[in-house]
Amino acid sequence: MNNNFVSFLSNEVKVGDVIIGGNNPIRIQSMTNTDTMDTFATVEQSIRMIDAGCELVRITAQNVKAAENLQNIKDELRKRGYTTPLIADIHFNPKAAETAARIVEKVRINPGNYVDKKSNKNYTENEYRQELEKIKERLLPLLKICKENGTAIRIGVNHGSLSDRILNRYGNTPEGMVESAMEFANICKSFDFENLILSLKSSNTRAMIDANRLMVERMIAEGLNYPLHLGVTEAGGGEDGRIKSTVGIGTLLKEGIGNTIRVSLTEAPEYEIPIARKIIEFSKTASQAEFFLIKNYKDYKHPLVISESRNTKADLFINNDRLIDKSGNQYPLQKFDNKQIKNSGDLIIIKNSYQNLNKEDFIIKSSLDYSGFLLDGVCQGIWLDTNGFISDEDTVQTAFDILQATGVRISKTEFIACPSCGRTLFNIQEALEKVSSKTKHLKGLKIAVMGCIVNGPGEMADADYGYIGAGKGKVNLYKKQEVIRKNIEEEKAVEALINLIKENGDWVDELN
Repeated sequence: MNNNFVSFLSNEVKVGDVIIGGNNPIRIQSMTNTDTMDTFATVEQSIRMIDAGCELVRITAQNVKAAENLQNIKDELRKRGYTTPLIADIHFNPKAAETAARIVEKVRINPGNYVDKKSNKNYTENEYRQELEKIKERLLPLLKICKENGTAIRIGVNHGSLSDRILNRYGNTPEGMVESAMEFANICKSFDFENLILSLKSSNTRAMIDANRLMVERMIAEGLNYPLHLGVTEAGGGEDGRIKSTVGIGTLLKEGIGNTIRVSLTEAPEYEIPIARKIIEFSKTASQAEFFLIKNYKDYKHPLVISESRNTKADLFINNDRLIDKSGNQYPLQKFDNKQIKNSGDLIIIKNSYQNLNKEDFIIKSSLDYSGFLLDGVCQGIWLDTNGFISDEDTVQTAFDILQATGVRISKTEFIACPSCGRTLFNIQEALEKVSSKTKHLKGLKIAVMGCIVNGPGEMADADYGYIGAGKGKVNLYKKQEVIRKNIEEEKAVEALINLIKENGDWVDELN
């Protein structure tokens, strides 16, 4: 775990009747995936989210017309007795942000695509400063409106959509994410605007965790204390989405970082809320870990999975006080005390025991228990003991999935999939299922399934291939961040993706 963290207490930010930061509870939020112009559908979904425990509802406002309709949505919710604060999610359009800021309690803007444009050039110091001045000029009208209306702002930095100016100087790095957030925070501070929340998100859990740790260090160094919103973007669905979200959000919560969270699953948004609650709950409980040493293990390449059953795909299985690998080699297992000296050939194995948990709770709790150890290189092997209430096969699979989510060992295809929103141009959950059913055997590949071109190309920064909504019933296919096929009919898009993967030599038959 990160033992260098300095305790961080943020200031308080009022969003409607909800206070974020300080000693207040960690607030849970989610985002609608309906068409914002469909008032009835958006209100109905918002109510389902609120009834599930959502404390702030975010709604996309991709243009001024959609921003104006937030008033109708808000009025209908209030008429039905719901006073939950609303957040407008803005991309590209400052006028939409300014319109929404007069209506809702909070506006979220992305520095990477809200003001400065793509330029693909290197900046001199003078050009860099001039660009910052332009940003300031374009941001000040929004700050003025927010100040007059008591509207909060979230500066939402996404790993995949940093501006060219930031990329040229810092690269697509956690440092670049922090710098992007700080530029906007400093502009807000210069205007004496303090009703501010920051977020630094990524689909890569390590990048997301590193960025938020660095952000806290930077704020402490500069005497700032803005609340932080946590989330792993495009985490996907099912167990993988839950594990990935838990790794990113839960690791930071355990360190005292984070004041509000959103779990982004490729499922109905109301299903995100119980997962968020469990992450918060389990982040408060300490792991009852046992530490063991394997002496002189040969050919160590990546963290190992240990099981009590030899009838699994685990690397090692237990036989009394010895570990046996698939070749029959045996290794004595001994308890490890942190005061002992660990030799270079010794591996630290961490064992956690679980009982009386359902499978979802087990997945979330075990992900929280191991993520910090794995990300910080403390652990070379994980041993999940479920006392038989989860099958040996499922227990071992969860162990491999935790290793995958932390990025320390890749054992299957990784899918980056957005939770969808009002900009989504097809059924993202169905699309993910279709794509994954055909490509889930491609070990080591990252495939993004994204709903639209607003976030898609940027948020799939780490992906090898992308399946991105381009219009109603149309899909664009990407190799890395380059569009290769445009406007493919959705019915033919999965086959076209497979052909693209084959053309680039990344396809293997499933039986292999």
